[in-house]
Parts: sequence; C-alpha cells; structure tokens
Amino acid sequence: MLRFAFRAFKKNLMSPMLEQPLKFFVVFFVVVEPISLIPLFTGLTTGAAAQYKRRMAFKAVSVAAAILLLFAVGGAAFLKVMGISLEAFRIFGGLLLFLLALEMVFARQSGARTSSDEAAEAKQRADISVFPLAFPFIAGPGALATILLWFGPVHPSANTGLFILMSIAVALVLAIALVCLLLADPLMRVIGVTGANVASRLLGVILGALAVQFVLDGLRQSFGVS
Repeated sequence: MLRFAFRAFKKNLMSPMLEQPLKFFVVFFVVVEPISLIPLFTGLTTGAAAQYKRRMAFKAVSVAAAILLLFAVGGAAFLKVMGISLEAFRIFGGLLLFLLALEMVFARQSGARTSSDEAAEAKQRADISVFPLAFPFIAGPGALATILLWFGPVHPSANTGLFILMSIAVALVLAIALVCLLLADPLMRVIGVTGANVASRLLGVILGALAVQFVLDGLRQSFGVS
C-alpha cells in the first residue's frame, strides 16, 4: 500500500504540470540566494534595535514581492512593446545569470547586483529596505530576468494553474528570504562567513549550468533547431 502511494506521489510530482514550477523554484531560489542575505543584513543592521530589523525585513520582502509581481504580470507585454523576442531575452538572461554564477562560485562581490559605490551609500541610509535589500539584492537583475524568462511564455488567462503554481514558488522563496532576514543574527553565528561562501559556491555551480541551458535553448529556438 505504501509502495503504491509512493509511486502515485512520484508520478504526480514529475507530471508536466508540476515539473516546470519545481524547476523554476530551484532556479529562482539559486538566483535570489537567500543565504547570501544573512551576512549582508547583519552588516547593514549592526547595533540596530530588534524592532528596526524586523521592520526592514518585512518591508524589504514586501517591496521585492511587488516588483516581482509587476514583472511576472506585465513583463512579457513590455518585451513585446519594445520589440524584443523571448528568445533574445532568454539568451541575454542566460548570459546575465552565467555572470552571476561566476561571481557566486568565486565568492566575489556581485557587480550584477550592486556596485561598490551603491554598497557604500547603503551603509549611510536609515532605511535599507528598498535599497539595497529589495532592490537589487532580492529582486535584482538576475531575479527579474528569471521572472521574465519563466513567466513570459505563461499567460495568466490561458495557463492559470501553471501561473498560480509558479507564483507560489516565488512566494516560497520570498518566505525563505524573510526567515533568513529575521533570523540573520543567530544564523550568522551558526554558519559564519565561510559557511555562507561555501553554500554560495555550490549554488553558483548549479546556476551556471542552468544559465548555459538558457542560452542553448534561446539559440535553438532562434534558429528553429529542434
């Protein structure tokens, strides 16, 4: 009985309806990289009150969710107005994610997320929720490109179920990011900077392979190769 239930669960898990949202969840989680928010948030809120940290965490995730929702709903229409094909954006998005993956693997400050000048400015701001937390660290260029790549071909009216499942995946990643922000201080004591870098490098390898696949798919679709 248990074996039959497991086989049925496995079959449903790998069904086409769930396979794409699961893949998207993995890609989006790797791109957002909630673990990397822990040392960042700890550094930006050193000496701040617990109430301030909670307020910044909730506000940052809320603003990031609004930005991502905007791109999920209107991103494809914007590309169409600009005359940019999804294949072209898939190739560019793959290259952008590949650069981000390289920075993750070598544990360097991500120029694809924020510059050194922007980081210095962030340390002097009283409100760090919108910048740099919501943008560009949570809903940064890589995350926005990922949203456009995956949500672009999915029309909410025609593919309502798939759109909802992928939206749930986004919500789960944002929820994980919120937990990382709220528990940044104790988590930082546990994993440390070295642990965060190791996790970042492992996720970077996965993201690099996925980025190359995006480029290959974009080239294949552009030239009509099956």
